Amino acid sequence: MRDDWRRLTVRSFIAPIIMVPLVFAAVPAFAQSNPSADQIINSLKPTGNLTGGGTRGIRLAPPSGQTASPQQVMPAATGAPHIATTRPAPAAAAESAAPSVNLTVDFANGSATLTPKAMATLDQLGRALSSSELASYRFRVEGHTDTVGSQAYNRALSQQRANAVVSYIESKYGVPASRLQAVGMGEKGLLVPTPPQTPEPRNRRVEVINLGA
Repeated sequence: MRDDWRRLTVRSFIAPIIMVPLVFAAVPAFAQSNPSADQIINSLKPTGNLTGGGTRGIRLAPPSGQTASPQQVMPAATGAPHIATTRPAPAAAAESAAPSVNLTVDFANGSATLTPKAMATLDQLGRALSSSELASYRFRVEGHTDTVGSQAYNRALSQQRANAVVSYIESKYGVPASRLQAVGMGEKGLLVPTPPQTPEPRNRRVEVINLGA
Protein backbone atom coordinates (compact mmCIF):
# COMPACT_ATOMS: atom_id res chain seq x y z
CA MET A 1 0.00 0.00 0.00
CA ARG A 2 2.81 2.41 0.84
CA ASP A 3 4.55 1.68 -2.51
CA ASP A 4 1.31 2.36 -4.40
CA TRP A 5 0.97 5.69 -2.61
CA ARG A 6 4.53 6.63 -3.57
CA ARG A 7 3.93 5.76 -7.24
CA LEU A 8 0.75 7.86 -7.27
CA THR A 9 2.60 10.82 -5.69
CA VAL A 10 5.43 10.64 -8.24
CA ARG A 11 2.93 10.49 -11.13
CA SER A 12 1.04 13.52 -9.74
CA PHE A 13 4.30 15.47 -9.57
CA ILE A 14 5.61 14.53 -13.03
CA ALA A 15 2.35 14.93 -14.99
CA PRO A 16 2.21 18.77 -14.80
CA ILE A 17 5.88 18.96 -15.89
CA ILE A 18 5.12 16.86 -18.96
CA MET A 19 1.99 18.82 -19.81
CA VAL A 20 3.61 22.28 -19.66
CA PRO A 21 5.58 22.02 -22.95
CA LEU A 22 2.55 20.49 -24.62
CA VAL A 23 0.41 23.45 -23.63
CA PHE A 24 2.98 25.94 -24.89
CA ALA A 25 3.50 23.96 -28.08
CA ALA A 26 -0.21 24.32 -28.85
CA VAL A 27 -0.01 28.14 -28.71
CA PRO A 28 0.78 29.56 -32.17
CA ALA A 29 3.66 32.02 -32.59
CA PHE A 30 2.64 35.65 -32.53
CA ALA A 31 2.17 37.02 -36.03
CA GLN A 32 3.76 40.34 -36.79
CA SER A 33 1.06 42.98 -36.85
CA ASN A 34 0.90 46.04 -39.05
CA PRO A 35 1.49 49.40 -37.38
CA SER A 36 -1.33 51.65 -36.20
CA ALA A 37 -2.07 55.06 -37.68
CA ASP A 38 -0.13 56.75 -34.87
CA GLN A 39 2.87 54.48 -35.45
CA ILE A 40 2.76 55.21 -39.18
CA ILE A 41 2.65 58.95 -38.48
CA ASN A 42 5.64 58.74 -36.16
CA SER A 43 7.55 56.67 -38.72
CA LEU A 44 6.82 58.87 -41.73
CA LYS A 45 7.20 62.19 -39.94
CA PRO A 46 10.81 63.40 -40.36
CA THR A 47 12.80 64.17 -37.25
CA GLY A 48 15.22 66.36 -39.19
CA ASN A 49 16.13 67.41 -42.71
CA LEU A 50 14.73 64.81 -45.11
CA THR A 51 17.83 64.96 -47.31
CA GLY A 52 20.25 65.22 -44.44
CA GLY A 53 19.71 61.88 -42.72
CA GLY A 54 19.10 61.37 -39.04
CA THR A 55 15.58 60.05 -39.50
CA ARG A 56 14.07 56.86 -38.21
CA GLY A 57 11.03 54.88 -39.28
CA ILE A 58 9.56 51.42 -39.08
CA ARG A 59 12.08 49.61 -41.24
CA LEU A 60 11.00 46.03 -41.83
CA ALA A 61 12.96 46.05 -45.06
CA PRO A 62 15.86 47.93 -46.68
CA PRO A 63 15.22 50.60 -49.31
CA SER A 64 14.29 49.33 -52.76
CA GLY A 65 17.13 47.66 -54.62
CA GLN A 66 19.18 46.87 -51.51
CA THR A 67 19.59 43.53 -49.77
CA ALA A 68 18.76 43.32 -46.11
CA SER A 69 21.45 42.36 -43.64
CA PRO A 70 20.75 40.61 -40.32
CA GLN A 71 21.28 43.93 -38.58
CA GLN A 72 18.74 45.69 -40.80
CA VAL A 73 15.84 43.26 -40.49
CA MET A 74 15.06 41.92 -37.04
CA PRO A 75 12.09 39.70 -36.11
CA ALA A 76 9.34 41.06 -33.91
CA ALA A 77 9.23 39.09 -30.66
CA THR A 78 6.06 40.61 -29.23
CA GLY A 79 3.81 40.92 -32.26
CA ALA A 80 4.49 44.65 -32.65
CA PRO A 81 6.39 46.16 -35.59
CA HIS A 82 10.10 46.30 -34.86
CA ILE A 83 11.60 49.75 -35.15
CA ALA A 84 15.22 49.82 -36.22
CA THR A 85 17.64 52.17 -37.89
CA THR A 86 19.63 51.20 -40.95
CA ARG A 87 23.13 52.09 -42.08
CA PRO A 88 22.84 52.74 -45.84
CA ALA A 89 25.46 52.43 -48.50
CA PRO A 90 26.77 55.88 -49.58
CA ALA A 91 25.09 55.67 -53.00
CA ALA A 92 21.70 55.19 -51.40
CA ALA A 93 22.14 57.57 -48.49
CA ALA A 94 19.63 60.16 -49.71
CA GLU A 95 16.82 57.63 -50.20
CA SER A 96 17.64 55.78 -46.98
CA ALA A 97 17.40 59.02 -45.03
CA ALA A 98 13.74 59.37 -45.95
CA PRO A 99 11.32 58.03 -43.33
CA SER A 100 9.41 54.99 -44.53
CA VAL A 101 7.13 52.20 -43.40
CA ASN A 102 6.46 48.70 -44.74
CA LEU A 103 2.95 47.23 -44.65
CA THR A 104 1.65 43.76 -45.35
CA VAL A 105 -1.33 44.31 -47.67
CA ASP A 106 -3.36 41.22 -48.60
CA PHE A 107 -4.61 40.99 -52.16
CA ALA A 108 -6.65 38.31 -53.85
CA ASN A 109 -4.31 35.73 -55.37
CA GLY A 110 -2.80 36.97 -58.65
CA SER A 111 -4.87 40.16 -58.71
CA ALA A 112 -4.97 43.73 -57.44
CA THR A 113 -8.28 43.25 -55.62
CA LEU A 114 -8.08 44.39 -52.00
CA THR A 115 -9.26 41.92 -49.36
CA PRO A 116 -11.12 43.07 -46.21
CA LYS A 117 -7.89 42.55 -44.27
CA ALA A 118 -6.04 44.75 -46.76
CA MET A 119 -8.63 47.49 -46.37
CA ALA A 120 -8.23 47.38 -42.59
CA THR A 121 -4.50 47.91 -43.02
CA LEU A 122 -4.97 50.72 -45.53
CA ASP A 123 -7.45 52.43 -43.21
CA GLN A 124 -4.57 52.93 -40.78
CA LEU A 125 -2.42 54.29 -43.60
CA GLY A 126 -5.23 56.56 -44.82
CA ARG A 127 -5.73 58.04 -41.36
CA ALA A 128 -2.01 58.67 -41.11
CA LEU A 129 -1.57 60.29 -44.54
CA SER A 130 -4.64 62.49 -44.08
CA SER A 131 -3.52 63.65 -40.63
CA SER A 132 -2.35 67.20 -39.99
CA GLU A 133 1.12 65.90 -39.10
CA LEU A 134 1.68 64.53 -42.62
CA ALA A 135 -0.54 66.81 -44.67
CA SER A 136 2.36 68.79 -46.15
CA TYR A 137 4.31 65.79 -47.45
CA ARG A 138 4.31 63.70 -50.63
CA PHE A 139 4.72 59.94 -50.57
CA ARG A 140 5.96 57.18 -52.85
CA VAL A 141 3.82 54.03 -52.59
CA GLU A 142 5.79 51.00 -53.75
CA GLY A 143 4.25 47.63 -54.54
CA HIS A 144 6.48 44.59 -54.03
CA THR A 145 5.96 40.91 -54.94
CA ASP A 146 7.65 37.58 -54.30
CA THR A 147 9.50 35.68 -57.05
CA VAL A 148 6.61 33.49 -58.25
CA GLY A 149 5.97 34.22 -61.94
CA SER A 150 8.05 36.12 -64.47
CA GLN A 151 9.73 39.40 -63.64
CA ALA A 152 7.62 41.23 -66.20
CA TYR A 153 4.41 39.79 -64.76
CA ASN A 154 5.41 40.69 -61.21
CA ARG A 155 6.35 44.22 -62.21
CA ALA A 156 2.95 44.73 -63.87
CA LEU A 157 1.09 43.14 -60.95
CA SER A 158 2.93 45.21 -58.37
CA GLN A 159 2.11 48.39 -60.32
CA GLN A 160 -1.57 47.45 -60.36
CA ARG A 161 -1.48 46.82 -56.62
CA ALA A 162 0.30 50.09 -55.90
CA ASN A 163 -2.35 51.83 -57.99
CA ALA A 164 -5.08 50.07 -56.00
CA VAL A 165 -3.56 51.27 -52.73
CA VAL A 166 -3.31 54.84 -53.94
CA SER A 167 -6.87 54.79 -55.34
CA TYR A 168 -8.23 53.49 -52.03
CA ILE A 169 -6.45 56.21 -50.03
CA GLU A 170 -7.51 58.94 -52.46
CA SER A 171 -11.17 57.92 -52.61
CA LYS A 172 -11.79 57.11 -48.96
CA TYR A 173 -9.54 59.62 -47.20
CA GLY A 174 -9.42 62.46 -49.70
CA VAL A 175 -5.64 62.47 -50.04
CA PRO A 176 -4.87 64.38 -53.29
CA ALA A 177 -3.37 62.38 -56.13
CA SER A 178 -0.55 64.93 -56.31
CA ARG A 179 0.70 63.71 -52.93
CA LEU A 180 0.88 60.02 -53.86
CA GLN A 181 3.15 58.33 -56.41
CA ALA A 182 2.37 54.67 -57.16
CA VAL A 183 5.35 52.59 -58.32
CA GLY A 184 5.46 48.86 -59.09
CA MET A 185 8.77 47.34 -58.00
CA GLY A 186 8.00 43.71 -58.74
CA GLU A 187 10.75 41.46 -57.38
CA LYS A 188 13.17 44.33 -56.86
CA GLY A 189 14.09 44.92 -53.22
CA LEU A 190 13.08 41.55 -51.73
CA LEU A 191 12.60 41.66 -47.98
CA VAL A 192 13.62 37.98 -47.80
CA PRO A 193 16.03 36.96 -50.59
CA THR A 194 14.70 33.79 -52.26
CA PRO A 195 15.33 31.79 -55.45
CA PRO A 196 12.97 32.24 -58.43
CA GLN A 197 9.46 30.76 -58.15
CA THR A 198 9.50 30.85 -54.33
CA PRO A 199 6.27 31.93 -52.60
CA GLU A 200 7.22 34.16 -49.69
CA PRO A 201 4.40 36.19 -48.06
CA ARG A 202 6.85 38.62 -46.43
CA ASN A 203 7.97 39.79 -49.87
CA ARG A 204 4.41 40.72 -50.86
CA ARG A 205 4.33 44.13 -49.23
CA VAL A 206 3.78 47.84 -49.72
CA GLU A 207 6.45 50.35 -48.78
CA VAL A 208 5.53 54.00 -48.23
CA ILE A 209 8.37 56.53 -48.40
CA ASN A 210 8.23 60.20 -47.48
CA LEU A 211 9.44 62.26 -50.46
CA GLY A 212 9.38 65.57 -48.64
CA ALA A 213 7.15 68.61 -48.90
